[in-house]
Amino acid sequence: MIKSMNVSNLLKIFIYVAIIWFIVAFLVVPNVNILLTSFYQNGTLGFESVTKILRSDKAMESLKNSFILAFCLAITCNIVGIFLVLITDYFDIKGSKLLLIGYSSVLVFGGIILANGYNFVYGENGIITHFLLNFFPSLNPKWFQGFPAVLFMMSFACTSLHMIFLRGALKNVDYQTIEAARNMGASQTRILTKVVLPTLKPVLITLTILLFQTGLGALSGPLIIGGPDFQTISPMILRFAQRPSSRDLAALLSIVLGVAQLVLLLIVLYVEKKTNYASGSKVKTKFVKQKIQNKWINTLVHIIAYIIFLIYTLPLLLVVLFSFTDSSTIGSGKLSLESFTLKNYLSILTDEGAYKPFLTSIVYSGVASFIVIVAMLYIARLFQKHKSRFNSFLEMMFYIPWLLPGLLFALGLIITYDKPNLLIFNNVLTGTIYIMLIGYIIVNIPFTLRVLKATYYSFDNTLEEAAKNLGAKPFYTFMRVILPVVLPTALAVFALNFNGHLSDYDLSVFLYYPTLKPLGVEIYTASDAQANIDAKAISMVYSVLLMIINSIVIYFVYGKGNKITTAL
Repeated sequence: MIKSMNVSNLLKIFIYVAIIWFIVAFLVVPNVNILLTSFYQNGTLGFESVTKILRSDKAMESLKNSFILAFCLAITCNIVGIFLVLITDYFDIKGSKLLLIGYSSVLVFGGIILANGYNFVYGENGIITHFLLNFFPSLNPKWFQGFPAVLFMMSFACTSLHMIFLRGALKNVDYQTIEAARNMGASQTRILTKVVLPTLKPVLITLTILLFQTGLGALSGPLIIGGPDFQTISPMILRFAQRPSSRDLAALLSIVLGVAQLVLLLIVLYVEKKTNYASGSKVKTKFVKQKIQNKWINTLVHIIAYIIFLIYTLPLLLVVLFSFTDSSTIGSGKLSLESFTLKNYLSILTDEGAYKPFLTSIVYSGVASFIVIVAMLYIARLFQKHKSRFNSFLEMMFYIPWLLPGLLFALGLIITYDKPNLLIFNNVLTGTIYIMLIGYIIVNIPFTLRVLKATYYSFDNTLEEAAKNLGAKPFYTFMRVILPVVLPTALAVFALNFNGHLSDYDLSVFLYYPTLKPLGVEIYTASDAQANIDAKAISMVYSVLLMIINSIVIYFVYGKGNKITTAL
């Protein structure tokens, strides 16, 4: 018995040492090193990097562009997002179910693949550009570039938050209040502006802050569509980070981005603390969609709804369609029955150069997600069962990746471990196959820990007590009683984490091993105007396969019991 207790205690000590080592080595030291790199040169405190940034026209322009984009996106995306939710869930619109499918496409067609899709449709060699040149030969082929193009794309691309959270909030609006306002003679406009939207205000404030944060840290959109005249902070950080001599500038810009995001996160927490989100009615009344009474406004709303539907679905449908065509058709943008082929899809199965990026992303995403799930299943249980100030402190440290942008962590890892370091047993990480895996693990930890810990708290402890009274050992109880209950949520989190990194570009572009290029980087490379047509064809197949996987994940997580939101 004593021997068993000693083994158990030694195991617990080993786990705590491992946790502390991981926090110090990968969550604390890299970020501290960013500060040292930015303000300490040759062992002395200095602000030379600050002076360089202030004197760099491109750096200052990127800072200004990021804040302009963030401010404008918070306005335009909210306008679009609110309109979409009202169309699908509030007003009685013909074909609303079809519109909902189109508007929800952003949940599976996003990130780097969406930016690449917009570039394929509207870019210099895009299908719409080829079409317009037939009627307007003097049109600049690069017409879809710069700030307006980026804002246009992101205004529609970032409405995924509205389709998930704002729709959920609208369903909790007290329909009896709407009926009461109507009976008192209030017009539809007054009911919408004075009853419905004020109820949604807490969610809208949070979404606005998150949209501002998204615009501030945007990378793939400005990189692919921004062109030479519109670059933001994140692309500038990437450019500086690729040159060792200017990594101090990249570090300083990362700090600026990190501080801005930290301030925004604090604002979100303040809003959550001060606002009561409970807005549902006490008596359940089925919500009845409102028919727009004015004939002309009703017609105009229908027209706008379907125009937006085309904006959402056109890039997606054309990417799917052209993924089945040959290279010459993709280059010309002119479809014909003879051009359809399965060659591109067969290449994914038979050509190593084609399937290797796909396999690389699957392996990295799968391994990182598995490691995080297994580790957090134990750590979340540890923190939940053994409450102490020390454990609370360790838990808060695990939430650091939520406070700082992924770019900051990526750059911190590169700078800290580009030479032998005692923290990793005198090894080097930068330029190895392991550093991207570590980056994926780091950014997955906060979300996974929070959801699993919440799931443990919702577990009925009487089941555990019953197993203990029957003589079951703790490990047996966990495996046979507790794990089956939390496993559905754990699998859903695994699926979300896996899905999130499968097409990741923002983190991968900093950390990937040169001979193991992941999908996000491969798709971005194919989006370049100088890329060969075969690469563009394969990138479309990648996009289609990713959309299929994303759709399965969305259905698995949100379509079967809504496991994640229930846990939260």
